[in-house]
Amino acid sequence: ECDQSASRRRNPKGFGLGLSKGTTRLRSSTPSLRARLSPAVVVLLLLIGLNLLNYVDRYILPAEVPLIQREFHVTDEEMGALTTALFVCYMLTAPLTGWLGDRFRRKPLIVAGATIWSLATLGTAWVHRYWTLYIRHALVGVGEASFGIYAPAVLSDFYPERDRNRILTIFYLAIPVGAALGYLAGGELGSRLGWRQPFFLCAIPGLIIAALYGWIGTEPERGSSDHIRATQNRATFLGLFHNAAFLTATFGLAMLTFVMGGISAWVPTFLHRFSGLSVANASLAVGAITVIDGIAGTLTGGWIAQRWQRTNHRALYLLSFWSVALTLPFGALVFFGPRAWAIPSLFAAEFFLFLNTGPLNAAIVNSVSAPVRATAISVNLFCIHFFGDTFSPQIIGAVSDRTNLSIGLGVTLIFLVISAIILFFGARYAPPLEEGTAEGRGI
Repeated sequence: ECDQSASRRRNPKGFGLGLSKGTTRLRSSTPSLRARLSPAVVVLLLLIGLNLLNYVDRYILPAEVPLIQREFHVTDEEMGALTTALFVCYMLTAPLTGWLGDRFRRKPLIVAGATIWSLATLGTAWVHRYWTLYIRHALVGVGEASFGIYAPAVLSDFYPERDRNRILTIFYLAIPVGAALGYLAGGELGSRLGWRQPFFLCAIPGLIIAALYGWIGTEPERGSSDHIRATQNRATFLGLFHNAAFLTATFGLAMLTFVMGGISAWVPTFLHRFSGLSVANASLAVGAITVIDGIAGTLTGGWIAQRWQRTNHRALYLLSFWSVALTLPFGALVFFGPRAWAIPSLFAAEFFLFLNTGPLNAAIVNSVSAPVRATAISVNLFCIHFFGDTFSPQIIGAVSDRTNLSIGLGVTLIFLVISAIILFFGARYAPPLEEGTAEGRGI
């Protein structure tokens, strides 16, 4: 182990890649690289790469629903069941990976998870039946339940509470960019080369990043950047279930995840059926909207919340509430408005939906302390997928089979209302953020 470099510029209010001052100790075998880049920045960039590929892989499938249905002759409900399988596997794996992350070094766990996920994605080449695709998609969840849990915990040990919204906003930019690339790859390449080919865009790069993380990744000391006192509710497993700040952020996000999972799985198909777009053009439209809104919305929401925190420690919850509330009217227009308004309304709805990406995830990691942070994130992920997107694509598909896809997607509006109520109520439990000395550690 070696101590952090003492020569750093002070940058407490920036929105760049900074780190907190502290006694964090790091393990590294590449001092020459550390001389050029902060170890925290190296880790952040590698984790962003894994998260990006993860979401590319996840959103290829929704873009290819009509193509896969054409080959396997399956219903909407059966296509929705593929996402259900992924998240059931994810949820069953999450408690174990969370427990491991609070007791062992996270670096080898991240490398192992990324490798498993990449190999499962590579296995798409041998998929020639629906149930083989079902099993392959389920196995992808095992890998995602590792680095998806460890990444926020690792980054929280590099950065203090007031900076986590800023850093997680940057980290979670991989969601809209990856989703957009997945839609584009699935729609364009899938239509031209066959639906299996786009998945190979993720597998080999995933293995390369896993190897790089094993080579140059560093392990921060747990809790080295925490400034909020570790009470029983914040620092023990049983305390999580009495921690109102954690529970409201978790279930507010769970209701929102139901919406996002259902919409992401079915919107390309909705535009194909109800707006008359081809499979490729529907995926292109959704991909373009997602990448523009995802970057603009995520950065805007993170920036507003970062400034709002200076005067109101409830800002992360309140910003998330407004994000959901403003999404509602535009979501209704997408599903039930005139056909000509579908794409403009989708553009507005996604922008507001992405505002909460960094703030709400920062609220979750700030609501707990380092001794149980990985476990808390695993509980959070279990809840948001069990009550959220594990079943929403299949539920929407089942409603669609019995009525139509507009009504199926309209179910998501109910969950937006529930999410907004929970987040507004949860703001009263937001922990006050104790100011720590912050020194910039930019690139």
